[in-house]
Amino acid sequence: MSTLTRKAELSDLEGLLALYRELRPHDPEQPPAVASARLASLLEQQFVHVLVCESSGTLVATCMLAVIPNLVNGGRSFGVIEHVVTGSAHRGKGYARRVLDHALTLAWSLDCYKVMLLSGAHRTEAHALYASLGFDGDVERGFVAKPR
Repeated sequence: MSTLTRKAELSDLEGLLALYRELRPHDPEQPPAVASARLASLLEQQFVHVLVCESSGTLVATCMLAVIPNLVNGGRSFGVIEHVVTGSAHRGKGYARRVLDHALTLAWSLDCYKVMLLSGAHRTEAHALYASLGFDGDVERGFVAKPR
């Protein structure tokens, strides 16, 4: 079984949408043309990296790394990881670890001084994975604001 971790391509749209439906099952469906245009726009962004892990030709995990240019910390960028998901049929096989390791390696190669990641407070299994990769939930506190 071959496994590959790489940047997403437009042809990955269907697999990405399937993974995102598992992560966020209540999100509204997007018309295929709209979803395709949005993914194309994301993939063109210099500071956005949609990463995937593929096993035997099937997308099994993904995450997105945004690299934010910065004026402090010597002008070094920082990274934000979002939308980490592994397909339910593929969990426990190290795919999330692979895609997150790829994201961190990319962030460090782009001279990020830190990478942040938010996770649902109840997702303790995911938190154990993040801690094993070097994320420390006690260094800073995350806050989220959403429109009312």
